[in-house]
Amino acid sequence: MIANKMVGLVNNNSAIRMMFEEGKRLAAEFGAENVYDFSLGNPNVPAPAGLNTAIKEILDEEASTFVHGYMSNAGYEDVRETIAASLNKRFETSFTKDNIIMTVGAAGGLNVILKTLINPGDEVVAFAPYFLEYRSYINNYDGVLVEISPDTETFMPNLAEFEEKITPMTKAVIINNPNNPTGVVYSEEIIKKLAKIMDDKQKEFGTEIYLISDEPYRELAYDGVEVPYLTKYYDNTVVGYSFSKSLSLPGERIGYLVIPTEMPDYKNVFAAASIANRILGFVNAPSLIQRAVAKVIDEQTDIAYYNRNRELLYGSLKEYGFECIKPEGAFYLFVKSPVADEKEFCNKAKSYNILMVPGSSFACPGYVRIAYCVAYETIERSLPSFKKLAEEFGL
Repeated sequence: MIANKMVGLVNNNSAIRMMFEEGKRLAAEFGAENVYDFSLGNPNVPAPAGLNTAIKEILDEEASTFVHGYMSNAGYEDVRETIAASLNKRFETSFTKDNIIMTVGAAGGLNVILKTLINPGDEVVAFAPYFLEYRSYINNYDGVLVEISPDTETFMPNLAEFEEKITPMTKAVIINNPNNPTGVVYSEEIIKKLAKIMDDKQKEFGTEIYLISDEPYRELAYDGVEVPYLTKYYDNTVVGYSFSKSLSLPGERIGYLVIPTEMPDYKNVFAAASIANRILGFVNAPSLIQRAVAKVIDEQTDIAYYNRNRELLYGSLKEYGFECIKPEGAFYLFVKSPVADEKEFCNKAKSYNILMVPGSSFACPGYVRIAYCVAYETIERSLPSFKKLAEEFGL
């Protein structure tokens, strides 16, 4: 008999993964070129060529240095120092290796910091729509997810409701910037207001409230939009980062946590997070890919590729009558369903071999998420089907 916690997860498996599997089934039936799978945020842009070169160089050095062994649970010291130096150059921070913990992707990092901070019953706040796995991660440590309802006009954080829902049991707040699934970027003004609310509540309750910034899409921002670096606005901030999107490495599972020295309980939090990395079973982040990303730390994926996709898909869907805000970052469109039940809309889209994810998976029913990290030609081929879908719903 499986664990009680797993029963619900098995019965309500991720809609994203279910759509992904459905895409493979449809591709086998109709041909991959005739299926338009926008379900999974799986980067289509190749990793930078320098990464392959870096891996080869590292392996050529293996005769004198064994690169596949254990290291500190926080990761290689020189890799952490390289990342800290890169952040300092880009964001005018003052990090060292002692502020960086290498993790198994952003997901591993989130689980590490939640394990570090959360006691059973502690509340963790998230702004809807949010990445659906947050609920599971918080539940892993018997925390309580507190949802802030979405502002469907702007998809910016509903700060009035946020202020009302912070309690003495609030231990952490998670934000995702740029946001998945909406593609919005929280401005500096929004971040300052959010930080002030949290700081005031810490003083009111005499507690520590941590801001966890989930940032796998940081480099994917368009039209010169600035993404604020949150440790500059609030001392109790932890940044979780992943190279999955910036270097197109989702399968390599490599990322890091930033735990700033300004945090009042910095030494204990850093030590506990390093131990959490070990006892959760990660032990340490993958050794070879740690070395590799350090060698290409200043390289990025070609954002012009995603921007081209964004412009074509957004412009076309608006022309067909769909409602959607233009994303400023990430690689998703969050489109309003033409009917109240967005799952009905998703099912109808499947009859045109279009795969999207219902917004209820992100705590925002009535919308669908479309991941445009696909080949440009896939979007081009999909447009006649999107147009027919729009016509079927009278748009």
